Amino acid sequence: MKQEEVAKELKIAVRSYCRYEYGEREPNATVLWRMADFYGVTIDYLVGRSEDRR
Repeated sequence: MKQEEVAKELKIAVRSYCRYEYGEREPNATVLWRMADFYGVTIDYLVGRSEDRR
């Protein structure tokens, strides 16, 4: 998927999503929940606290 498509699904600006990908900014809890749901993984997996995706 394109960054624009993911940002739209997460209800955030494309620039914000790009900054998350490049490590320039960290998402807040609400965005983390949306990302975890979108990608079908746990928040712990997203933030590197677990290798278990679910």
